[in-house]
Amino acid sequence: MSAEPAPIAPHECEAFAAAARALEANVTRAVQVPPDSLHHVIVALLAEGHVLVEDYPGVGKTALARALARSIDCQFARVQGTSDLLPADVVGANIYDQREQEFRFRPGPVFANVVLVDEINRASPKTQSGLLECMQERRVTVDGQTHELARPFLVLATQNPIEYEGTYPLPEAQVDRFMIRISLGYPDPIAEAGMLEAHQNGDQVLALTPVATAAELLAAQDAAARVRASAPLREYIVKLLWRTREDPRVELGASPRAGLMLLRAAKAHAMMGGRDHALPDDVQALAEPVLCHRLVLTPETPRAAAREVIRDAIHAVRAL
Repeated sequence: MSAEPAPIAPHECEAFAAAARALEANVTRAVQVPPDSLHHVIVALLAEGHVLVEDYPGVGKTALARALARSIDCQFARVQGTSDLLPADVVGANIYDQREQEFRFRPGPVFANVVLVDEINRASPKTQSGLLECMQERRVTVDGQTHELARPFLVLATQNPIEYEGTYPLPEAQVDRFMIRISLGYPDPIAEAGMLEAHQNGDQVLALTPVATAAELLAAQDAAARVRASAPLREYIVKLLWRTREDPRVELGASPRAGLMLLRAAKAHAMMGGRDHALPDDVQALAEPVLCHRLVLTPETPRAAAREVIRDAIHAVRAL
């Protein structure tokens, strides 16, 4: 039986919290992103989760992914979702080498550290399902051979909320793989004017210098996993999940996987706050971005009511 990992020390939390703030500041040098949305992306990165960005074209989704990869000195790859995109275009394929007279595996873009899947809902269900093993298992299997993905590994997928022609809605199993869903929205007029001034002479992402390395990020992810979460806190999360399942507005409530992701996100959020233990406040801060996209509402319930369901659950369940 393997030994339990040592709890994170307070001085480690303070160091990693400072590093997270530096990462956020570096990304904002090149991209105008709402602070809460950027914070949630960093939470997902530290908790080894993935992010679904549901927003309009041209609001900085690609720039955000590029800036994040550049800031942590990691490899970036982009996949454009189209109807003719094949699973092999994403995960890779075995290609016959005539010189060597043998098949060689040619890795696909998912072998990068930060992978942007643009307009994921334009890809066919078969291609979408090809991402499931990548996102959950951190590996791909091609022709019976398993290939481990690089670490750290973050999938940042986007979808347009207003265009439905030629799209394939993400199935619940796929949506459930995303730890957090965010929306960037349009910047306010002052911020937009500042963006135009900053970017008029070139791409500001290219001017970014790394503030962390992949090894440092892996150490931060390991530290986030070691943040303490008490038994009462875990019980609190379970009660929130059950509250969503019992809500009459909900057809399918938050899954057990949602609870695991909420716990991991809360621990990363606590570490970013400089604490070695997670609190109900951390759970409540992440409940909406982690749980909302997982709820399947009844046909007569408007989609926007998912937030109300989560807020009502938080108000109804007493934190221990």
